[in-house]
Amino acid sequence: MIFIPGWLISIFTFPGVIIHEWSHKKFCDWTGVKVNKVVYFRFGNPAGYVLHDKPTTYKQTFYISAGPLFLNSVLTLIFGYLASQTYIDSGLYFIFLWIAISAGMHAFPSDHDGKNIVTESKNSLKEGGTFIHYLAYPFYWILWIANKLRFFWFDLVYAIMLVYAVGGLQ
Repeated sequence: MIFIPGWLISIFTFPGVIIHEWSHKKFCDWTGVKVNKVVYFRFGNPAGYVLHDKPTTYKQTFYISAGPLFLNSVLTLIFGYLASQTYIDSGLYFIFLWIAISAGMHAFPSDHDGKNIVTESKNSLKEGGTFIHYLAYPFYWILWIANKLRFFWFDLVYAIMLVYAVGGLQ
């Protein structure tokens, strides 16, 4: 197994980091949670972040935390498809492919985001939440496992599978 430091991966896949943070911000905007500061990319850990007011509902917490899984995955599919529509020997093909794979590699929310969902789910269940709140637990464990499997390049495998699904790898 080849070990490459996370900061180096972030540099090479910076479009995915930017899209990940943009996804958090967009879901803040769409759910009405005030954003106080956004850093789309920086050298360091974390490579980017969004500081926002505390969400007041479970729905806000879920969408803000899980936003990158949705938007990064959709953009991976879109850019993968765009790559499939260009000539393999063109520079545009490689740009679309790079953005697609970068976005896919940064699709998974952090463990911290997953914990936010579980914490808010617990609070909602105390106040008479529904069955949907119980789904936060397996969702958190899936995120946690996906994040641990990054050591084995699971994030790259996920990105490649999405790109492959739309014919982006020729």
